[in-house]
Amino acid sequence: MVFNVRVGGQDEEELPRKMTSPTFIVADDHPLFRKALRQTVESAFEAAKIIEAGSLEEVTEAVSQYRDDIDLVLFDLNMPGARGFSGLMYLRAQYPETPVCIVSASEDTATIGNAMALGASGFVPKSGSTDQIKAAMEAILAGDTWLPEGLDLGVGDEHSELTRRLRSLTPQQVRVLMMLSEGLLNKQIAYQLSVSEATVKAHVSAVLQKLQVENRTKAVLVAGRIEAGEWAGSGH
Repeated sequence: MVFNVRVGGQDEEELPRKMTSPTFIVADDHPLFRKALRQTVESAFEAAKIIEAGSLEEVTEAVSQYRDDIDLVLFDLNMPGARGFSGLMYLRAQYPETPVCIVSASEDTATIGNAMALGASGFVPKSGSTDQIKAAMEAILAGDTWLPEGLDLGVGDEHSELTRRLRSLTPQQVRVLMMLSEGLLNKQIAYQLSVSEATVKAHVSAVLQKLQVENRTKAVLVAGRIEAGEWAGSGH
C-alpha cells in the first residue's frame, strides 16, 4: 500500500512538536475533497506531515505503521470498508490513544451525538468553513474536544447504555459484527480473518452477550441500526 505523504517546513522548538509539526491522516474516499482538506491542513500547519487514505484499510495500515507519530485522524464516516459508525468503532477500539475527528456530510444532531458518544474527539461538517476545521484541529491537538457552536446533543440514558455496550466490543468483535451484517457465514468470516471457525463462534457469542441479544439475527439488526445511526428508542 502506498500512501501520499508530504512534509512541510521546520519545527519551532519552543512549542510542543504536535502543535508545530503534527502528523495527520486525512481519510476520505473522494480525491477532490481529500485534496481540499489537505490544503486546509497545510495552511494551518506548515510543517505538518500528511498521510492520505481512501479507505478504512488504508487508514488502519497508516495508523499501524506510524502509530507513535499520528496526532490526529480526520475521518469520513462513509468510505470503503466503513459503513455508518463501524469504522469509527473499529479505530477507537483498535487505537484508543489516537484521536479521531469526524469530517462528514451528515450534519444532523443524532449523527454528531453518536459519533462523540463512540469516542470521536470532534465533529466538523463538510459544509463547515476552513476556520472551523482549523479550530477543531487546534482544539483536539491541545487535548480538548470540538463541536460546532450551539449544539445540544441531548444524549439519553438508553443511548448511553447501548453506547457503553458497543464500546465494550474488541476490534475483532467489531469486525465480526459488521461481517455478520453483510450476511457472511462463520466459515466465510473465519477465512477473511484468517482464524478458525471455533474462534469466530467464540467472537459471535461474545458479541451477543455484550449487546444483550439472543441470536445473530438480532445482532445484525443492531448492526443495521449502528450503520443508520438509529440507536435510541429501538428495542432488542
